[in-house]
Amino acid sequence: MEPHQATARADILRKAADLLEDNTAILISLMVREAGKTLSDGIAEVREAVDFCRYYAMMAEKQFGAPTPLPGPTGERNELMLEGRGVFLSISPWNFPLAIFTGQVMAALAAGNTVLAKPAEQTSLIAAFATELFHRAGVPADALHLLAGDGPEVAGPLVEDEGIAGVVFTGSTEVARLINRNLAAREGAIVPLIAETGGQNAMIVDSTALPEQVCDAVMESAFGSAGQRCSALRILCVQSDVADEVIQMIKGALALRKLGDPVKPETDIGPIIDEDARAVLQKHIERMDKEAHFIARAPLDQSLQHGCFFAPSIYEISSLAQLQREVFGPVLHILRYKADQLDQLMHNLAATGYGLTCGVHSRLEGRYLGLFEKSIAGNVYINRNMVGAVVGVQPFGGRGLSGTGFKAGGPHYLLRFASERVRTINTAAIGGNTDLFRLIG
Repeated sequence: MEPHQATARADILRKAADLLEDNTAILISLMVREAGKTLSDGIAEVREAVDFCRYYAMMAEKQFGAPTPLPGPTGERNELMLEGRGVFLSISPWNFPLAIFTGQVMAALAAGNTVLAKPAEQTSLIAAFATELFHRAGVPADALHLLAGDGPEVAGPLVEDEGIAGVVFTGSTEVARLINRNLAAREGAIVPLIAETGGQNAMIVDSTALPEQVCDAVMESAFGSAGQRCSALRILCVQSDVADEVIQMIKGALALRKLGDPVKPETDIGPIIDEDARAVLQKHIERMDKEAHFIARAPLDQSLQHGCFFAPSIYEISSLAQLQREVFGPVLHILRYKADQLDQLMHNLAATGYGLTCGVHSRLEGRYLGLFEKSIAGNVYINRNMVGAVVGVQPFGGRGLSGTGFKAGGPHYLLRFASERVRTINTAAIGGNTDLFRLIG
């Protein structure tokens, strides 16, 4: 790979970042109307998309520029270089329709690939406008194609096509498994699947934690973005000694949350993405009403009855076994544990196989470091909320059933989109190693 090629791609990514910033108002408007994002969520998502562009531009210049010299005998020159793999299929979700779409596409382009971008059908307008901006920034039209439409109909045949050199996917674990099987069944080259999938994310709160800090972290982690984040808190595990106090505080905080039209600045929680998603949530809370202890539900104004709104809810469960799979929305499950059950709790959480995010609240350094070691989560957040990973600061991605690594927004991510090559030159055949002359005298 010639250094000027990596620099040229990096320049385009930086121009794309500038265009995203210049069109912030339009992008937020699209996200509010098409994805139900609140204004604050929209602002944060534009910022993340911009960060992806600039971070991957920097990494492209660093990793895909001049070849890396390797040691070898005199009379021989060895160099290691990175190159793009070919055509990447990018399949992005609706919950971060700009940030994840941008991150996947720009990572593939930065590494020297071409991209077929398949956004979620619920948010294709956002992806279309972003693609227009990327083309205006200088991405060649034949290097980035947008493929809107139904996922199985559009992406399914492409996954099976031997011309695809890799797939980057964010979505459910079940769909990731299907893609993996289809890739494995193909003839031809074995190609990478870069997947970030679901999670059964837990937050552990012990008796030393600050209740007010826990409450703020729970509200943001469980109910921010209407709970429609892969990193969102699903299970709050609270030590029995402090559970009543913590639950009461969370219950009061939920009652103050404003559910409503995301275009209004005072709205804290917007709608669910579509009726299918709301139906799944409704079915789950109907089961919880029978099997768990109801704690609280946010007020749902009569004016919202005809929109795609779902009242955020809290239930107390008695066992992790009551949660058969991830519940993707604003439903928080609380599980009490006794101090001497903490090791067993961490074992049970690990046994779910999901390893995306985990939160720990404790003022005991030995304890939170020990819980970090016991957790299988790719991202562990200590004494803070567990959402809103920042590009280059908290590279994001899961393990086990939650992803394949490396982490998006991290220093190793572009390597997954590339192949390595080594060039060995017998310099003796063209005059030898002239550096040896410097050693004479």
